[in-house]
Amino acid sequence: MNKEELVQEIAKKASVTQKEAAEVLTTLIDTIQKTVKKGGKVTLVGFGTFESRKRAARIGRNPQTGKELKIPAKTVPAFSAGKKFKVAVNGK
Repeated sequence: MNKEELVQEIAKKASVTQKEAAEVLTTLIDTIQKTVKKGGKVTLVGFGTFESRKRAARIGRNPQTGKELKIPAKTVPAFSAGKKFKVAVNGK
């Protein structure tokens, strides 16, 4: 499912226009991104948690040449699925 299909589904289930559904979805995504960028955490109970995690610098290896290279430290976005979401996907 892509964003357009998601907007159509939201509009149908919430009985709103596709434009309104798109605005809400865009606002949700923007808010999550801004919060995580600032180092915050967004928890949607039953669905999951969006947060940022720091990756330490490390030594990697070029698979073509075998030569070692330095991989710099960086901050990456992360998502942890909530229990209800895990159960829904797993079917248990």
